[in-house]
Amino acid sequence: MSDVLTFTREFVRSPWTTASPLPTSGAACDVALAPLPARGDPVVLELGAGAGATSAIVQHRLAGRGRHLAVEVNPRLAAVLAQRFPAVEVVCAEAVVALADLATRETRVDLVFSTLPLSLAEDRGFVAAAAALLTPGGALTQVQHSWARLLPWARAAEQALHEVFEEVVVSRTVWRNAPPATVTIARRPRR
Repeated sequence: MSDVLTFTREFVRSPWTTASPLPTSGAACDVALAPLPARGDPVVLELGAGAGATSAIVQHRLAGRGRHLAVEVNPRLAAVLAQRFPAVEVVCAEAVVALADLATRETRVDLVFSTLPLSLAEDRGFVAAAAALLTPGGALTQVQHSWARLLPWARAAEQALHEVFEEVVVSRTVWRNAPPATVTIARRPRR
């Protein structure tokens, strides 16, 4: 079954845990993965990996380098993801639980790439937990629907990012995403 059909079926089953009826596009992923180091062995933490549409792009960009951890709360999507990408370390858990577990293991990541519902980011604790895992040159990227930036909880999420990071930049609208999206890139956690 295609990524789109699998993903859409899970959205219909649980729209509150699957943020969108369609997977994130390659165009939005390209913007979100821009901070990924081109050399070395970077560690990518993907939050909200779905059925693997975004994971395929992360794997392509890593090209066998580094480490790719993918967190997906939906067990059906996590199973599809693990089957499709044996090299990806798939964690079936809520993002906050996965972040706490990684912190306990003192895991450091170069990029936190999130397609989770933006409402999670309004929780300053969630944003701080993600930031705490970052290497000094690391970044957090958050893909969100463009229209969502107008909602009060989205403004609260952006404020939380500004409180935790020194630099927060919002991309132009990615029109080749359905629905259109923006990507927030946050760098230099305030420690």
